[in-house]
Amino acid sequence: MKPIKNNQIYQLTVAYFLETVREPEVLFWGMLFPVLISIGLGLAFTQTAETKFRVAVVEQYPAELDSLLRLYALPGSNKSSDREAVVWKVTDQTLGNTAFHFTRSDRPAAIVGLKRGEADLMVTDSAGRMRYHFDPHNSQAQLAYMKLTALMHAPAAAAHEDDSDIEPLVLKGVRYIDFLIPGLIAFGLMSSIMWGISYTIIERRSQKLLRRMVATPMRKSNFLIAMMFVRTVMNLVEALILFFSAWLIFDIRIQGNIGALTVLFLAGNVAFTGIAVLVSSRTSKTEVGTGWINAVTMPMMILSGIFFSYHNFPDWSAGLIRLLPLTALTDGIRSLFNEGAGWIEILPSSIGLTLFGAVCFIVGMKWFKWY
Repeated sequence: MKPIKNNQIYQLTVAYFLETVREPEVLFWGMLFPVLISIGLGLAFTQTAETKFRVAVVEQYPAELDSLLRLYALPGSNKSSDREAVVWKVTDQTLGNTAFHFTRSDRPAAIVGLKRGEADLMVTDSAGRMRYHFDPHNSQAQLAYMKLTALMHAPAAAAHEDDSDIEPLVLKGVRYIDFLIPGLIAFGLMSSIMWGISYTIIERRSQKLLRRMVATPMRKSNFLIAMMFVRTVMNLVEALILFFSAWLIFDIRIQGNIGALTVLFLAGNVAFTGIAVLVSSRTSKTEVGTGWINAVTMPMMILSGIFFSYHNFPDWSAGLIRLLPLTALTDGIRSLFNEGAGWIEILPSSIGLTLFGAVCFIVGMKWFKWY
């Protein structure tokens, strides 16, 4: 045991680990915050008991529009009305219930509500007819319009629509939370390494600490190995906390090979460690370093399919997005979680990430400035 404690890598690893975990902010942002994000987004997008649409009603002739609302109220539906609001509920055992919340307002207030997301669409009256106003690029508003117009034109048919041909998918992996958790694991890995390694190196260089450290008998490679080891262990702990929280709350499961997931996870750590060393190889100004780190992480956070599919971008860009290391890592973890992938599917991504990280590390070390 004594030779191990006297080992230089061991001493550097323990020192860096203690330096990292003594900051409460690190534990909160790295471990608790991703769990809170997953819970919030999971509850927002996974609840299927009832779909709610909010409609702002702007009336020039209240009697006419009120008559339309009351005329097309479904027999047997829950309807409560007062001077301010009318609520319709349509029951559907297959697709889930739908509720329309009509709120009376004037036009300026209704437009503000649309801008703030407080209303999905605005309805006005014109000669006894209802006019619909909404953003045509908003899919939620489009769905509200289609459901509401079907209800207005044929309320009985809309309430008793034949949906016998519909078979709702209840498979594991098709929910938004199943899509989100692998993305958050990959994004957390990237953020932890880029800020934990790159920023730490730049900060120590700016404080002349790297210069003092290389003046000692310390091997330069041991310093970087210790940082990589600590970050890999912390990333593993963060990923496990996030996964088990999602498992307890949302019943998230890993359908693929655990060994392949472990190898892919390690490959992701190697890839982003290499990127972190390359990014921090020259500058000694923390302001410049922060800019470089954001320049690397922000585009990948947006493009790599963390919170939404990158297939929403133009078709010509999909091939380029797949080349990003975060995209490869996210797609691989997602396939292991939701598609039952194994070694064959994961091996190309793991090799590619490892080689990419090794190349970045070698180039970064060649340019690396210790003082």
